[in-house]
Amino acid sequence: MNSEMFAKIDQSTAHKKSRITVSNFAMKNDENLAELIEIAFDISHKNHVKAFWSLELVCNKKLKMFVPYLDRFCEIFPKLKDDSAVRPATKICMFLAKSNHRKNGIELSKDQEHTIIENLVDRLIQNEKVAAKVYSMKALFVLGKKYHWIYEELKPIITQDAFEHSAAYQACARNILKKI
Repeated sequence: MNSEMFAKIDQSTAHKKSRITVSNFAMKNDENLAELIEIAFDISHKNHVKAFWSLELVCNKKLKMFVPYLDRFCEIFPKLKDDSAVRPATKICMFLAKSNHRKNGIELSKDQEHTIIENLVDRLIQNEKVAAKVYSMKALFVLGKKYHWIYEELKPIITQDAFEHSAAYQACARNILKKI
């Protein structure tokens, strides 16, 4: 792969300005976005994590561009192992959950919802970094408005885990527990 998109990803860094440059380039046309996603979803690719960093920004700005790739995302999400890819992937799930809940938002299929829910619960109970757990918690809270059984699962998990994590996790847990 010697494309301009590949070169931009390869030269990118974790700095926000660098990630924004890649995400803006990806949003210029469907081919760039498709290549960014192809790299992000290829777990064995050396730039898979970097691609996920920029994909998160694409989804934050133009989530509807991501819709054609939702089924593939649902397939790859449970396979992610690198913490640096898991964090943006769980944040993408949060964007999807919020959009799915809004009028005129993205409508997830039942299978997509259930796959995302199942994997977010797994991320919440596994030994993940705090940011991924917080995004999982927030996404599950939103999805729980449609599937009330989620709250029954969520309450004991976040109550039990709260004291093992950072102040940021504890604050988010308290906030969500108040709402449910």
